[in-house]
Amino acid sequence: MLASTELALLRRLAHEQSSCRAPSIVAAVVRDGELAWSGGRGRVDGETPGADTQYRLGSITKTLVATAVMRLRDEGKLDLNDPLEQHLPGTAFGSATIAQLLSHTSGLTAESPGSWWERTVGADWDALVESLKDGATRLRPGSKFHYSNVGYGVLGELVARHRGQSWLDVIRAEILRPLGMTRTSPHPEGAHASGFAVHPFADLLMPEPSPDAGAMAPAGQLWSTITDLARWTSFLGGHTGGVLSEQTVAEMREMVTVDDGDAWTTGFGLGVMLIRTEGRRLAGHTGSMPGFLACSLVDANAGIGALVLTNSTAGVGITQLCLDLMKLTEQHEPSMPAEWQPSTVDPKLLELTGLWHWGPTPYHLRLLPGGLFSLAPADGPGRASRFAPVGEDTWVGLDAYYAGETLRVGRDSAGKPNHLDLATFIFSRTPFDPAAPIPGGVDPEGWR
Repeated sequence: MLASTELALLRRLAHEQSSCRAPSIVAAVVRDGELAWSGGRGRVDGETPGADTQYRLGSITKTLVATAVMRLRDEGKLDLNDPLEQHLPGTAFGSATIAQLLSHTSGLTAESPGSWWERTVGADWDALVESLKDGATRLRPGSKFHYSNVGYGVLGELVARHRGQSWLDVIRAEILRPLGMTRTSPHPEGAHASGFAVHPFADLLMPEPSPDAGAMAPAGQLWSTITDLARWTSFLGGHTGGVLSEQTVAEMREMVTVDDGDAWTTGFGLGVMLIRTEGRRLAGHTGSMPGFLACSLVDANAGIGALVLTNSTAGVGITQLCLDLMKLTEQHEPSMPAEWQPSTVDPKLLELTGLWHWGPTPYHLRLLPGGLFSLAPADGPGRASRFAPVGEDTWVGLDAYYAGETLRVGRDSAGKPNHLDLATFIFSRTPFDPAAPIPGGVDPEGWR
């Protein structure tokens, strides 16, 4: 980046470290799948922390566990609508579905019974299940958002049962190694920051514990570095490295539930936290463990993300800092639009494009890059969706009102397209074209 951009980013980071009294803090910006800038402030063992200094990720761990679950789904080993009982029999909360566990809508209790799991040595799976025999489900599954750390302990066990090895070994083999995340581990290795609480009324520190969380570890055990977390932030933005398809990661980023009422600004997809602010739609996760805070957010549409790691229990505005780093980057170095280039188009697809009518309302059908179609009102608001091909003259909706619905092309006796059938709605080339199978028929006297 330009020196002026780097100075602006470092100054914002320095302000956060100083004003929030963080023992140390590191941050980075990713752009188009690459680490574009990183910086550090404060001290770790007397030195300024760098891109290879480990910090605890906390709940960002959940996004890796969710990815392992989605790999199982894509392999056909489970369905997201499956009840947990089908895969982990014998629990008191087996009616919750896998999708509900991923999106924090299972109704499962937020924390494991007994001592605060983040500060004590964790129990094994059998002990966790035993502790959840009574009162584990706090809300009706599917009724509303209720963040559950326990739910991700459960998903970690689900992954382990299907793969025949620990959730951590699965994460290492299927995610960390393929993505080159060599400095992500369950406990600190090499250069790392120690976790501290900062006294609220004096400039003093208190060391925080970091025990192994046992069966609850999938909810927040992992440690990582700016370099590795930058790779993971890019992954969530769509640079998947083959670990998942881009379509599956996009599915994880889709809103499932909101956690803030009517006009959503925060919510969850499938294992991914979502934030909507200042015209952005961000995906990622925050993390909080004793002595540590973390945040990883990416705007997949703009191709930019930011991440922050600090060794302070509280008090650092990690989410706003990520947002500010992205904003500063775009203010100082706005991205260039991709060059438009013509492409080869199948004539059979080209003849489908143009003007169609739903009743008297005109719509435009356009070809998009990647072989997709867009169907949208010719003017003004209305139902608009993109469609992907699934067979001869057959398409499926990708988003908005028609997500998952089928669009079929109808042809006349000469093979020329004369109507579109979209979830029983008929679109014709002219308003209420009598040559098209308009539901209810067309008045024989026509327009008058």
